[in-house]
Amino acid sequence: MRFKAAVLQMRSSRVPADNVATVAAAVREAKAAGADYVQTPEMTTIVNRDRGAMMAAIGDETSNPELDAFRAIARDNAIHLHIGSMAVRVGDKAANRAFVIDPKGEVAAVYDKIHLFDVDLAGGESWRESNAYVGGSKAVAVDLPFARLGIAICYDVRFPQLFRAYGDAGAEVISAPACFTRQTGEAHWHILQRARAIENGAWMVSAAQVGHHDDGRDTYGHSVIVDPWGRVVADAGESLGLIYAEIDVHAVAATRGKIPNLRNARPFTVTTEPALRAAE
Repeated sequence: MRFKAAVLQMRSSRVPADNVATVAAAVREAKAAGADYVQTPEMTTIVNRDRGAMMAAIGDETSNPELDAFRAIARDNAIHLHIGSMAVRVGDKAANRAFVIDPKGEVAAVYDKIHLFDVDLAGGESWRESNAYVGGSKAVAVDLPFARLGIAICYDVRFPQLFRAYGDAGAEVISAPACFTRQTGEAHWHILQRARAIENGAWMVSAAQVGHHDDGRDTYGHSVIVDPWGRVVADAGESLGLIYAEIDVHAVAATRGKIPNLRNARPFTVTTEPALRAAE
């Protein structure tokens, strides 16, 4: 089984309608190029660190013109559209929520980012995602006609146990679309993406934001598609637009057959007690 994946690298603004238009144009281009599946980055619809302005610009899931537009885009192009994430109002905060939409425009899967980015970086850069967002609690894998897809978002990629759960659940493709800072991206992006692919013998497909955004942040880019052996088969660098790869789903079984670490895993306990000396 093979399918053609398209990954969209964006520089989302503070205006949701403009970002939706960017997705619409890219999906038309991807469809014309023969893609079966299109993935967008984390925070596709808005990138705005001003919490009040961000909350004023978004809706909840039941009243959301951006989600309605994405469903229409998927339906009009008869394509699987994976919105890497968008901010969706949940009470007085938001969820960082991914949507996988099928070619009929129906929502096939919803995932809320589990791990929230609360960090202090060198140079005074600080992020408190939990101030504006509520974290999810459920990992989600969805069966598409061509593969089982495990869904994650950005900071989730630093938690290998989530991806191992997807590997154990039989996911052939896993994802972590992102809005990685330039500082952390330069240090860790490729290593983390390749590691999650290698550990699980799965394809890793991750769209990213890139460049200097309206709200002042700088994102790393380098949307990637990594094969189950850990080889980067497509990398967007710092350019806007689409990258593509033919995803050979059979390569997953072949790789897991060569390195059967999922099958060879054993339960264990961790102790901090000194080992007891064997009786003499």
